[in-house]
Amino acid sequence: MVAHILRLRFDLLLGGLRGEPGHVMRVLLGLVVAAAAVLAAGWALLSLQGSADTTAMVVTVFAGSAVTTGFAVAPLIAGSADPLDPRRFALFGIAPGPLAASVALASLVSVPMIALVALVSCAAVMWGEHGVPVWVSVASAVISVVTCVLLARVGLASAALFLRERRSRELSGVFLVAVLVVVVPVGVFFASLEWRGTVPTQLAEASNVLALTPLGAAWALPAAFVSEDMNAWASTLIALATVLVLGLLWSWLVRRLLTTAERPVAVRERGGLGWFAVAPGTAAGAVAARSIIYWSRDRRYAVNVLIVPLAALLTTVPLTIAGVPPALVALVPVPIVALFFGWLPHNDLAYDSTAVWLHVVSGMRGVADRIGRLVPIFLVTVPTLAVGIPLAISLYGRWAVLPAMVGVSACLFLSGLGLSSISSALTPYAVSRPGDSPFQQPQRTGASGLFGQTFVMLGALAVSAPSLWWSWLAVTKDVSYAEPALWSGIGIGSAVLVVGVLVGGFTFTRRGESIMEFAQAG
Repeated sequence: MVAHILRLRFDLLLGGLRGEPGHVMRVLLGLVVAAAAVLAAGWALLSLQGSADTTAMVVTVFAGSAVTTGFAVAPLIAGSADPLDPRRFALFGIAPGPLAASVALASLVSVPMIALVALVSCAAVMWGEHGVPVWVSVASAVISVVTCVLLARVGLASAALFLRERRSRELSGVFLVAVLVVVVPVGVFFASLEWRGTVPTQLAEASNVLALTPLGAAWALPAAFVSEDMNAWASTLIALATVLVLGLLWSWLVRRLLTTAERPVAVRERGGLGWFAVAPGTAAGAVAARSIIYWSRDRRYAVNVLIVPLAALLTTVPLTIAGVPPALVALVPVPIVALFFGWLPHNDLAYDSTAVWLHVVSGMRGVADRIGRLVPIFLVTVPTLAVGIPLAISLYGRWAVLPAMVGVSACLFLSGLGLSSISSALTPYAVSRPGDSPFQQPQRTGASGLFGQTFVMLGALAVSAPSLWWSWLAVTKDVSYAEPALWSGIGIGSAVLVVGVLVGGFTFTRRGESIMEFAQAG
């Protein structure tokens, strides 16, 4: 059976070189480009034979982690059909266990895997020149390849099960945002380092951290045997545990695929649903899709989003004039952005106008409404903070305070969202109607909105006081306070968010009639 699947895999691989001349030329051109890239990467690895152990470790761990991440993410983004989908073998009556092993083995016969094997071979040769035992280099190469194979198989199987009908430009946009969240901070981090002929200590510390993650543990095994700063046993256990977990997950997915009917591809029929085709088929998912459409098309939301970064940057002007050191001024805008983004949804319900009746008369749970309305602001804020925080820290010049900045920003943002979930259901106030100027404020007797605005703003600052205090100590006294600032900020912010969503959901359910009256009065 294994030989048969391998033979089929070879036939599929060679089949790519058949067809129209234009198709064959494109395939050959792609293979030439891939071969050139592999040769360049292999030469770069081999050139590290005479470098310091730390340099070889940093390059290998970072490059290997990036390659592993690519094998995990590519199947979810590409959206291409899996030629080795286990459901293609369902009619042969093969048991799930042997089928999972056979498909995983056949996955080695592919262009990306051949390139990966070439790279890990170059890395093994390079580490041999650094005095690493041969068996360690070989074990690292084998575990790295197996990890990448299993990650690719798990990604393809997950996409086949959960994303087949939901692949769309909206989902691709979400993946691109996720890539932005990862790539930009890493790029800023690298750009801010001072090399001076040696590997910066920050980079070495970051590689040590990656060596203790599933992404870099296998690649770090040779380095762990020549570096005193790395724990060889910890990296080995993490690498083996990663393979074990991925293997079990892959076996479970194969069993699930063989016992689940393949859903028909209905891209054309669902193409007009947009975000509703991407969001989960739940009440919260429907509200999230509707809210995302509002945020992307209603200029009232766009104005609010654009004003927040501008207002945060303007705060640096009086601080600079007052003589505050520029390094400290650089740390100010990002927490302000986080605070205002958490504050923005405090009157989100009012922007629905009379359309809020859909949520009330459908008997939707208030928690579902509260959760769904927070999705758009998460999609806006997370990339903004992912870009802003590294930039602020690079301008400040000391990456040790990064945890403190993350903790403060997370606390201000999450607690603001939690309190906004209560405010928008409890004290909505009049806003400009759909289609009107975003700067027009209608007059209405009743709630003026002052209570809700003040409650959310001051409340978020009050609950974030511990994280703010730890962060201030980290900046002015000892950077060891950055870690308490991180965990206190994430913990308090998450707790306030959960409580705020629950209380806001209860308030929305109880005040359904009053909310309808408010919407009709507009």
